Amino acid sequence: MKKLLTSALLLTVGLLSYGQEKGEWRARLRATCVVPDASAKITTIGGSADISNTVIPELDFTYFITKRVSANLILGTTRHKVTATKTALGDVDLGKVWLLPPTLTFLYHVPAGKIVQPYAGAGVNYTIFYGKKNGPAIADISYKNRFGFATQIGSDFMLNDKWFVNVDVKKIWLKTKNTVTTIPSVAGGATVHANTKIDPWLFSVGVGLKF
Repeated sequence: MKKLLTSALLLTVGLLSYGQEKGEWRARLRATCVVPDASAKITTIGGSADISNTVIPELDFTYFITKRVSANLILGTTRHKVTATKTALGDVDLGKVWLLPPTLTFLYHVPAGKIVQPYAGAGVNYTIFYGKKNGPAIADISYKNRFGFATQIGSDFMLNDKWFVNVDVKKIWLKTKNTVTTIPSVAGGATVHANTKIDPWLFSVGVGLKF
């Protein structure tokens, strides 16, 4: 019994004492499915918004400030089709737009062991809208760049001392303001304004390297 208790204590101490090293870097390359949870409030014509899902490559870099806490910079860019739905004009194709949403999070790494290394945290996002392509009935549309709040949870699964597999889920609370002007043949070239929530989920899987 004494030997069993001693072994359990040593195992517990080993797990709790294990951790990444302060100053360590990690890089991850992931396939990410971006799933917006979109809605909008549109003036004059009413309705809401639908923003298409997309799959992108995503790159992140992690730096360990301490053995348990890291700063994580996430990089990627996405292109989405945007539709105004259930308006007085019906569903209106607003076109497509690119989003560049660099995100900085601070993560706590749970001391679970050498193979499974989970983490969770939160941070800030700044989204830049660019490369817009107007829909056939749209003369012009604008998107306002905005800050958003982000949360993140995931885990690294070590394959050896340097390489690992990663799974990750993020939620970003993101809003933008839009001004939309239709072509003259549609409602006389009306201009409407919208407050749009994008609020995407990001589901990721990939590989990483620590150095």
